[in-house]
Amino acid sequence: MLAEHKLKAFQDFVTRSSHEELIWMNGFIAGLVSADPVSAGITGKAEATATRVDKISIVFGTETGNSKKVATEFAGKAKKSGIKVKLSSLDQYRLSDLPKEEYLLLVISTQGDGEPPATAKKFYDHIHQESLTLDKTRFSVLALGDSSYPMFCKAGEDVDNQLHKLGAKRIVPIQKCDAEFAEDAAEWFEAVMKALSENNSNTATPVAAKKPKGKKNYTGIIRTNLNLNDRGSNKQTHHIEIAVEEEIQYEPGDAIGIIPHNRKELVDSIITVTGADPDATVEFRNEQYSIAEALTRKINIVHLPERIVKEYATVVQQEIPDTRIDLLDLLRIYPVKGPAQFEQVIATVLEPIVPRLYSISSSPEAHAGELHITVARDRFSVNQETKYGLCSDFLSGLETETTIDFYIHKNSSFKLPGGDKDIIMIGPGTGIAPFRSFIAERDATGAGGRNWLFFGEQCFVTDFLYQTEIQNWADTGVLTNVHLAFSRDQESKIYVQHRILEHGAELWQWLNEGAYIYLCGAKAPMSTDVEKVLVQIAEHHGGKSASEALSFIENLKDEGRYLLDVY
Repeated sequence: MLAEHKLKAFQDFVTRSSHEELIWMNGFIAGLVSADPVSAGITGKAEATATRVDKISIVFGTETGNSKKVATEFAGKAKKSGIKVKLSSLDQYRLSDLPKEEYLLLVISTQGDGEPPATAKKFYDHIHQESLTLDKTRFSVLALGDSSYPMFCKAGEDVDNQLHKLGAKRIVPIQKCDAEFAEDAAEWFEAVMKALSENNSNTATPVAAKKPKGKKNYTGIIRTNLNLNDRGSNKQTHHIEIAVEEEIQYEPGDAIGIIPHNRKELVDSIITVTGADPDATVEFRNEQYSIAEALTRKINIVHLPERIVKEYATVVQQEIPDTRIDLLDLLRIYPVKGPAQFEQVIATVLEPIVPRLYSISSSPEAHAGELHITVARDRFSVNQETKYGLCSDFLSGLETETTIDFYIHKNSSFKLPGGDKDIIMIGPGTGIAPFRSFIAERDATGAGGRNWLFFGEQCFVTDFLYQTEIQNWADTGVLTNVHLAFSRDQESKIYVQHRILEHGAELWQWLNEGAYIYLCGAKAPMSTDVEKVLVQIAEHHGGKSASEALSFIENLKDEGRYLLDVY
């Protein structure tokens, strides 16, 4: 029985305590009564230690390999601390294991319009469509993305929210990471491990969400803008050199992100249709611009996604079917009621221009102070009207001495191996870009490994990109083998996969000796056709069955010896 003054103090203290605090006090007092200092939370000579977490699962969904790289690093750190780790790509993760998971860490990127990467699609659909109970699971999400895109880290957010809805408890809140993610990712993992070591209960550790660090932007000057195709070509491919004064950290295989400007004629037409004053100031994403500047340099006005069209319909109070449409056409068919309403559309509906990524075709060792890119001007027809890709048209028209802003986009899944390793590079068209970087880098560093290039285009005379450089590398022995495929120089079309098949015996020998294969270019049908040929080579020259040949190619991917950068 408490003395009256102690009872009053105790009652006052209890009255001011939260429900969670009362639960803690209940356990504390129970521990004291049972003489169990750990249960009571007493520290000192009998310091409390949480039950040790001895096993975690780390899964990743990746497109460019960044998520895989980060997850693999975390797995290594956890193993060094004595924790057993199950590391898995989400496309190989056994979905039936999910309700059994106790501690699950997810590293996932976002693609396109807020979508998960292809390797995570099965997992993403499963948690959104299946009836699951995950009340035994504690989890945390590291979301990789690029804040230049409207749906920044959306796939990671979706996974985080859905797992929580299914009953799983967060270890620490989701961490969103921008293009430069290393520091934020490391801090997130440290917070997760600390939370697990300090608190092994089923309640989430109260850690505040951390704002992601922004990416580093650079400004360069166009020194060269040269059309690599000769007269008479069906194509227009530009070699662009960008001079940069400050030091830039990148590796062969990385890309740069560039935000293009909209064409002046299109901006002028929008201003005319809406009756807006081009010099009037408007707010867009918490910044002030003139309407002309915002429409030229900041706002996406082409191929608006359906969600934007829906928001536009709400503002103008018109029925608009689900569709993707350019802003000018939208304004003509479903006009705004005047300049004021158009300014409202700018401020509340429209989204920023998203960056376009281009593989870097220069080498940090061979081209100090410069970045090179290889850009095909994209030309297509819509309703018998010739149109051009926004960024490729913008870049191909840049004059020398023009300034340009960009950032580095790391591609962890498309990196050179050690200098003593052999590499096989398959890069038709602008797929040659990263391989120009690869070859120049290995030449400049004196790498001893052999280099084999397969390149293809339409015509030898007009479309042999970087012909002089490739011939020089072959003459000096930097390129051990070069095989070319010009599809329209003969009656029957010949593509890179045909050249690969012709040299299947030697290619198989290189693979058996540990060579790495790199493939860059169009995803369909090129990459699919090349992979079919590699399977045929494994069957014919490796003596494997069809299933064994497929497994061989998949094993090359798992080992990091078959690397793709396709689009």
